[in-house]
Amino acid sequence: MNGGLQGSLGLFHPVIREWFGSKFERPTSPQQRGWPSIADGRDTLIAAPTGSGKTLAAFLAAIDSLFRQAVDGELAEGCQVVYVSPLKALSNDIQKNLSEPLREIRQLAAERGLEVPEIRVLLRTGDTPSSQRQAMAKRPPHILVTTPESLYILLTSVKARNMLRGVKTVIVDEIHALARDKRGSHLSLTLERLAHLTEGEPVRIGLSATQKPIEEVARFLVGAPKVDEDGIPSCDIINDGHRRDIELRLEVPPMPLEAVCSHEAWGEIYHRLAEIIEQHRTTLVFVNTRRLAERVAYNLSQRLGDENVTSHHGSLSREQRLHAEQRLKSGSLKALVATASLELGIDIGDVDMVCQLSSTRSIATLLQRVGRSGHALARTPKGAIFPLTRDDLVECAALLREIKRGSLDRLIIPEKPLDVLAQQMVAAVAMEDWDEDSLFELYRRAYPYRELSREEFDEVSRMLSEGFSTRRGRRSAYLHYDGIGRRFNARRGARLAAVTSGGAIPENADYQVILEPQNVPVGTVNEDFAIESMAGDIFQLGISSWRIRKVGQGKVLVEDARGLPPTIPFWLGEAPARTDELSVAVSRLRTAVEAHFPDLLRAQRWLSSETGIESAAAQQLVAYLWATKKTLGVVPSQENVVFERFFDETGGMQLVIHSPFGGRINRAWGLALRKRFCRTFNFELQAAANDNSIVLSLGPQHSFPLEEVFSYLKPPTARDVLTQAMLASPMFQTRWRWNA
Repeated sequence: MNGGLQGSLGLFHPVIREWFGSKFERPTSPQQRGWPSIADGRDTLIAAPTGSGKTLAAFLAAIDSLFRQAVDGELAEGCQVVYVSPLKALSNDIQKNLSEPLREIRQLAAERGLEVPEIRVLLRTGDTPSSQRQAMAKRPPHILVTTPESLYILLTSVKARNMLRGVKTVIVDEIHALARDKRGSHLSLTLERLAHLTEGEPVRIGLSATQKPIEEVARFLVGAPKVDEDGIPSCDIINDGHRRDIELRLEVPPMPLEAVCSHEAWGEIYHRLAEIIEQHRTTLVFVNTRRLAERVAYNLSQRLGDENVTSHHGSLSREQRLHAEQRLKSGSLKALVATASLELGIDIGDVDMVCQLSSTRSIATLLQRVGRSGHALARTPKGAIFPLTRDDLVECAALLREIKRGSLDRLIIPEKPLDVLAQQMVAAVAMEDWDEDSLFELYRRAYPYRELSREEFDEVSRMLSEGFSTRRGRRSAYLHYDGIGRRFNARRGARLAAVTSGGAIPENADYQVILEPQNVPVGTVNEDFAIESMAGDIFQLGISSWRIRKVGQGKVLVEDARGLPPTIPFWLGEAPARTDELSVAVSRLRTAVEAHFPDLLRAQRWLSSETGIESAAAQQLVAYLWATKKTLGVVPSQENVVFERFFDETGGMQLVIHSPFGGRINRAWGLALRKRFCRTFNFELQAAANDNSIVLSLGPQHSFPLEEVFSYLKPPTARDVLTQAMLASPMFQTRWRWNA
């Protein structure tokens, strides 16, 4: 071993050093910089590109501690390391990839004359069978691999709590994927409950490839008590950045893109995808929805063969997902069509190429997905992005421009969501009685709840202790509050409610698909799809065709349709909204291209140079924006919002607001405008919105002065109907234009 390797690994036991040297040439930068911090017991956040060895940086220090205890005969029963990942599939992968190194290290120790007991690692997620859960309680692992929701449930179990009292290290992987929504708020409270339970506060290690601002993520990781008055977290931040050399190109079909992707364009896209897949050993094809995953997998299988292509998404059963991952890893599968279920750091072997259909709606997501290829330091990730429409083409070009600039989406942590707080309060009190001041201070330690007021806490506790009134009396009172002793204790049913209703993942009404007569779960379909289906219908799930035998209560019983042509099931509420940073990037790109008009050739050359797209794509994009300018008089942007009206075949007026602020702002704005229109003019109308525009549909039976509509839509009135969150957006530094 060279001197650099010896120096960085000098903290570890000789057997650990020897094992590492037999597997790797040298430590990566995150490992070299992260190991001293972790070994010293300091909270550590490691940010580095995909494939840079972050996970091993966190785990090897924990394994070394357990191994030294085993060598000294001091390895006690009980869990010492908890690894938390946002995906069940990622948890499966880590458990599998830990077991083999632990076996190899133990074997190497035996060859060196050291007989050490086994260091056990076990998986606990929602997919874990009850028999394994019971066995875990009797013989707990030293390393527990789990998800935020399962860790919450374990802390609400008497036996599991005893297992977790000795936890010394908590590893939170892909922390950016959790911190940005209520799942992260839920996890932050769970970590404080765990710290309260353990003998000493566990060391917290966070891992991520894409996070901005990194200091905010560090504050989320360590909690409010470890953040000083200046906002500086008591945490070692190992920041190797998110940038990595990648080969990323834009693929457009030969025929021009339109407002929607035509059948002919889809055929050309499938043809080009098949060509790319044939040119590589293994290819990941990412899409944004489960329905599209099934559709693309079916069409590619028609061109490449059923044995070479399959799909992977959250509505497939655990067995089917694992089988698909193993086939891709072994090389027996040429292409896997996936949603976000394979976006994070799951080990799927040596992937040569990543194709993305449509914009990812996020800069970080595209970097994360393309990073699944070339998953090693010596290799360069390769990716191709396929826009499906004209607006998609503009957004994809903006994505490439921002990646070229090194930009990243800003992560916004939700502030003190009270519904999550209510869940955690019931769970905590269900396990032990609490003094109200102590419980309040415990939850204020979680960073998202650092500014939780006593009044807010009291309101939530009052709701949980008093319930609410119905015709049948008061319901949902889970806690009893002792006003004299100022203590909480649990009412009957509190623990059951906490376990069965915990978490922040939106509940869906999916029907389970069961293969008969084997009684094997295949996956799930949306409730609406199941209800609309009948016996004899054939649909696709996981590249296989299934014939419905019976639709029952919560279940769809199916049989193998043996390859007969299927329909594609649908799921609701999947497509992501565009991030604020990407919306700004789209606006800037539109404005920058418009600045070169009417010299279209100059605009095309600038666009190709700025984004790296080929001339054919640049020509399509410039032609689209030039046609927009000729029609509307200006290219819509966040500085130029355009109002346009037209009349449909029935004579009804359609009002279109060209506002590229992203779907989240546009949907809220559209609903607010709809409600104000209804109240002002005393009739109902329909509103719809996407990332680039809002449409208000006015029926033919209604009419009113156009000047009144325009005056109503001017910024002073718009201010009144938008929420305070929208007032903070750049929307109100815009110039408004009316196009009749």
